[in-house]
Amino acid sequence: MEGPVHTGSIAILDFGGQYAHLIASRIRRFGYPSYIYPCDTDPEALQGVAGIILSGGPQSVYEKGSPQADTGIFDLGVPVLGLCYGHQWMAHTLGGKVSPAQVKEYGRTEAQRMKNEKLTMKNDLFDSLPEKWTVWMSHGDEVSELPEGFVRIASTKDCINAAMMNAERRFFGIQWHNEVTHTEHGMEVLERFAKLCKPAQWSIKSYADHVGEQIKKDVGDRKVFMLVSGGVDSTVAFTLLNKVLGADRVQGLLVDTGLMRKGEVKMIEEAFEKLGINNLHIEEASEEFFRKLEGVCDPEEKRKVIGNTFLDVQRRVFDALKAHSSKLKAGEWMLGQGTIYPDTIETGGTKHADKIKTHHNRVEAIQKMIDQGLVIEPLKELYKDEVRILGEELGLPHELVWRHPFPGPGLGVRILCAKNREQGAGSREQLAQDAPYMVLPVQSVGVQGDGRTYRHAIVVFHDRPAEVTQDLLELATKIPNSNKEINRVLLCTSQSAPVKFSLHPSAITRERADLLREADDVVLHEMQRAGLYEKIWQFPVVLLPCGTKPGGQSIVLRPIESTDAMTANAYVLPSAVLQSMTKRIMALPGVDAVFLDLTNKPPGTIEWE
Repeated sequence: MEGPVHTGSIAILDFGGQYAHLIASRIRRFGYPSYIYPCDTDPEALQGVAGIILSGGPQSVYEKGSPQADTGIFDLGVPVLGLCYGHQWMAHTLGGKVSPAQVKEYGRTEAQRMKNEKLTMKNDLFDSLPEKWTVWMSHGDEVSELPEGFVRIASTKDCINAAMMNAERRFFGIQWHNEVTHTEHGMEVLERFAKLCKPAQWSIKSYADHVGEQIKKDVGDRKVFMLVSGGVDSTVAFTLLNKVLGADRVQGLLVDTGLMRKGEVKMIEEAFEKLGINNLHIEEASEEFFRKLEGVCDPEEKRKVIGNTFLDVQRRVFDALKAHSSKLKAGEWMLGQGTIYPDTIETGGTKHADKIKTHHNRVEAIQKMIDQGLVIEPLKELYKDEVRILGEELGLPHELVWRHPFPGPGLGVRILCAKNREQGAGSREQLAQDAPYMVLPVQSVGVQGDGRTYRHAIVVFHDRPAEVTQDLLELATKIPNSNKEINRVLLCTSQSAPVKFSLHPSAITRERADLLREADDVVLHEMQRAGLYEKIWQFPVVLLPCGTKPGGQSIVLRPIESTDAMTANAYVLPSAVLQSMTKRIMALPGVDAVFLDLTNKPPGTIEWE
């Protein structure tokens, strides 16, 4: 929620990371009002708030131009909690010291409470928590010296001042992210802080009513031309617009890009028919997308091409429909999208956020339309878990609401490409000299310290390739933390001994899309057969332009568990399921190897691009 200060609310100061809206969402779930503000908001504008939370961010507090808040917030007499960057900024501003960390922590680590007689003081947020618990880190700097008046209340193996407090002033700093589900007791600590603030009570009677009023205000007398991908977000957004505005003011468009999952277009069409939603036009445009993507290899360029082609098709279809219908008239419409908050954040859509990747619904042409007030995005401030709640309130069937998330650009961001055979060759050769593991000749997008990385993956081999051990999971955290050139760790599930992988020039083609579609379909059926579909939050299947034979390709399995996509655990598949998936995928023509991605988020993003 964004808006003016309400007396008794909790203010979230946004330092530009990925987490401000997630924090606000958690606070709302506790039944308290929460509003988001730029980090440099004038303290005078915050008079009357019950408390302040300082969010994470991707920069270093000691760097010139890094985001800063006004120190006057510390004179408001309210509790203040700093998380990640917010923790460091608080320490730095109040006289402590922040330095580059000796070991940069990304992902799961263990926190330990301090045994200190001073911690018997009131307001300890960790009171009654176990001596040790698992937390989620994403930082490259650390608080090396505490400010005056603060005591250390928790450490990790590699971060001595992982949490601090000044009990008298009710100031707290925590290096890890309590707002993510992968931090044990994280919600408990956030709720304790919220209660300490003694905020006003707040409840949501209905997400649909709340968002619906905003839709009516934003759309006014206009109509909406809605782009539907078939994923959860656009399905919920399209259904909501139909409910709020009526079918006569909404026209849906589903574009068959050639990058959809197997049988997906037909399934979507039938699902909407069952819902009684008949204002959906389906346009077959795969040839156009493959033609525009010919020779395009750069991940960001691919996303932009796909996003711009979506827009080209939308305009063409709109003009064609307009010629045969009085429903669509120039100047009366807005473009509708199922954008959710992580899309905006990862595109660098807030003041200090680092760009992780450009989403197809945030290409330049669409951003210009947004600036002109020509785009309606009813879900833009929601996370995936909130979208699902809204979908259930709208009466959508369970199988639609709980479908695995699927990226708007479809398989286009799961088909990795290469301009030549030397992609990242220099850094790869250097890594190969230092590491006991095979360095894969491809690079992928990651997120470390809330910032974008584009780095190598390494492959681990062992004599039981379908078995994921605890040692392997620990390696998947340890290696990226200690080697800045690595952001993913893979297990080869098709070979037990190291083999040489060669990169070959490849772009997106219909043949490569068809191959990945078949591999993706194998994974879907194996998940369903094993009863795992609803236990796994998302399961990207990725095609790599490298193999053991000339022109051969490899498949990466990327099962993850999450609730909001901001953080994720690599899901550990049962050995029998992993073995069956690998055997069936290896039987597909042109597949030389299968890998399992063991990397959490961070340091690896859920998608590879």
